[in-house]
Amino acid sequence: MPKPLTDQDKRKQISVRGLAGVENVSDLKTNFNRHLHFTLVKDRNVATKRDYYFALANTVRDHLVGRWIRTQQHYYEKDPKRVYYLSLEFYMGRTLQNTMVNLALENACDEATYQLGLDMEELQDIEEDAGLGNGGLGRLAACFLDSMASLGLAAYGYGIRYEFGIFNQKIVNGWQVEEADDWLRYGNPWEKARPEYMRPVHFYGRVEHTPEGVKWVDTQVVLALPYDTPVPGYRNNVVNTMRLWSAKAPCDFNLKDFNVGGYIQAVLDRNLAENISRVLYPNDNFFEGKELRLKQEYFVVAATLQDIVRRFKSSKFGSTEVVRVDLSTLPDKVAIQLNDTHPAMAIPELMRILLDTEHQTWEKAWDICTRTCAYTNHTVLPEALERWPTDLLQNLLPRHLEIIYEINRRHLERIAKLYPGDHDRLRRMSLVEEGDQKKINMAHLCIVGSHAVNGVARIHSDILKATLFKDFYEVEPHKFQNKTNGITPRRWLVMCNPGLAEVIAERIGEDYIRDLDQLKKLLTFVDDDSLIHDIAKVKQENKLKFSAYLEEHYKVKINPNSMFDVQVKRIHEYKRQLLNCLHIITLYNRIKKEPNKNWTPRTIMIGGKAAPGYHTAKLIIRLITAIGEIVNHDTVVGDRLKVIFLENYKVTLAEKIIPASDLSEQISTAGTEASGTGNMKFMLNGALTIGTMDGANVEMAEEAGEENLFIFGMRVDDVDAMDKSGYDAMDYYNRIPELKQAMDQIAGGFFSPDQHDLFKDIVNMLLHHDRFKVFADYEAYIKCQEKVNALYKNPKEWTKMVIHNIAGCGKFSSDRTISQYAREIWGMEPSLERIPAPDDPRQ
Repeated sequence: MPKPLTDQDKRKQISVRGLAGVENVSDLKTNFNRHLHFTLVKDRNVATKRDYYFALANTVRDHLVGRWIRTQQHYYEKDPKRVYYLSLEFYMGRTLQNTMVNLALENACDEATYQLGLDMEELQDIEEDAGLGNGGLGRLAACFLDSMASLGLAAYGYGIRYEFGIFNQKIVNGWQVEEADDWLRYGNPWEKARPEYMRPVHFYGRVEHTPEGVKWVDTQVVLALPYDTPVPGYRNNVVNTMRLWSAKAPCDFNLKDFNVGGYIQAVLDRNLAENISRVLYPNDNFFEGKELRLKQEYFVVAATLQDIVRRFKSSKFGSTEVVRVDLSTLPDKVAIQLNDTHPAMAIPELMRILLDTEHQTWEKAWDICTRTCAYTNHTVLPEALERWPTDLLQNLLPRHLEIIYEINRRHLERIAKLYPGDHDRLRRMSLVEEGDQKKINMAHLCIVGSHAVNGVARIHSDILKATLFKDFYEVEPHKFQNKTNGITPRRWLVMCNPGLAEVIAERIGEDYIRDLDQLKKLLTFVDDDSLIHDIAKVKQENKLKFSAYLEEHYKVKINPNSMFDVQVKRIHEYKRQLLNCLHIITLYNRIKKEPNKNWTPRTIMIGGKAAPGYHTAKLIIRLITAIGEIVNHDTVVGDRLKVIFLENYKVTLAEKIIPASDLSEQISTAGTEASGTGNMKFMLNGALTIGTMDGANVEMAEEAGEENLFIFGMRVDDVDAMDKSGYDAMDYYNRIPELKQAMDQIAGGFFSPDQHDLFKDIVNMLLHHDRFKVFADYEAYIKCQEKVNALYKNPKEWTKMVIHNIAGCGKFSSDRTISQYAREIWGMEPSLERIPAPDDPRQ
């Protein structure tokens, strides 16, 4: 039985056991007060809540800095191979609590703030999310940084310090409205500007071929100013660096051109340069071919590669003197991972440096480039694949276009030798796509210019080899790998669900936090009544806490004993929030038809942002809110069914909702979701999955046993077969009465009484041009949901299935993913060794 809660436990359940005495509470209080009075308040008499937050953040940061410096010294002394993770997105969320968990400071900080009369949870709530990403790809990058530090890899995350991250979503009259995310408004205590490492980035201009070599001249220069954020590993004293670049105009930007009286305009024009790092493009799985976006992509790549070469050449701590002059050993000391095609310009940029600056031969430069770079693909959706018009590249990056053309010429020459006369294959494999507008296929550039290409779940990697990149796979099968995504158990269990982390630690010890495979040990307790009771109790406590949050924010009375059925992810047709909507309407109609039946109560929550320009996605949000307006006010239904659209879904909200969820909706059309990582977070936190055999769901079913997930619907082969034979939505509509009724209600204005044709575009899409075949899976989905209802009525059997799922989570740690990247792509060896803390004697 769990031990009774003390007053301290009731105040805030924290982290995993036995850590309160790790740091001296009185030292923390002294440092807190020092920061409060000297750093922040100074001549003001009254401190605000935000002052208290900054004082706490600075106190915790003090514990990072010494470790951060020592880690960098350690790398320079050992001179290990370094990995550079290039990503246009890092969706970090909040930093304070995550840092306290990784440094084992959380209990001591909680005690210190409590003794000072403050509530640590309130202070944590003041921190803004660092929302520098759209969803999966950016959050994956954040988990990877945590794992790389926890595994002792000399790793750097490189991206852009967007002034405005992913927009804040407001729901006004049922519609999504976007607000700018001014996350830096009050400052960011976790970053450190490093102006001494500012780098010039060139745009436009022209290319001169001279006897001394190729020169890119008459360019416009923008400066890249780096901001460093520490990334602590889990209790190993390693602190790595995420370096984000901010665009600055040089002092003479446009000033040399102005005429008399044009000074003011010239100064105002500096904004044009600085716009590069102003805002994150809010598109997920959709390519927007804007010049500013290409500028962002090249900006991060050009600044980062200068940094990589600088660090490679002067591999002595704090020194700028050149130690290495020969770049031929670059692949032995540097690995560059391209997170999707967004940083693809790294390939021609590295070639430009090697050819034009370092004066290598083409063959030597190409060998260095391909052995250094590796590429991760994140999607098979055609609209998401980047294809840049050549005229845009010619104008913005003329030298790079020349290099890409030369890469393509040599590549096609090689293919022509391997497949003489196969002109269609040459067309399919070319980096240059001919047509009305000539374009560069960035995925093809990444494949040709890398030594490794990976998908992010086994089924996704297989699809890449069988369809999207089939021609390339046939030529170089050794390049293609799979690296199934993972999540960090520090943030996604220890930090966000301390109650569950504690229950697990009581049974199997704490080592699972850095070796998630140990969760398999829980299988020996699957029939243990005390574990079943404890896990159910933790879930219920999380639900009660989240119910209070919902009632406060949404003014909807929640039945905490209802099943919390949750679908949170970007709003996109392929993720099929519309299938969920059809189930809600069907359930509603059934309750209305037989109000006295013993229904399993459900609170259905859907959350996620729609790209601002994605009309259908925004209409889907309006449909969800419209259904909620009808269902939630129907007295016949009562608390047996509630529908809530979760506003402004972000990392911090995910940390609240995921531990409270009973059912996780992962219902994309088979073959469309590359992996998913939300699915893993729900599984680790004790929610059961209803899903298709898509992305990582396939491997989750393998690990936990397919009988412990609610799997339904078409498989990839079925979808392929239907593509060939043709999908007729009207056939399902006419054949399935409940589906017809639901669609007729949407079309007839039942959910939009003031505007009957409000959802005509959705109805028309579902009936006549639905690429994602919602109706084809409707019957199987409804039947599967009936099985969910039946099991939920048997809490003991439900919880046993939950234990099977938690025990099967080991594979889905980002530590496992990163270990595989390190060994199989980067040629590095992960380590669980601790390095000495700053106050330990150095060896």
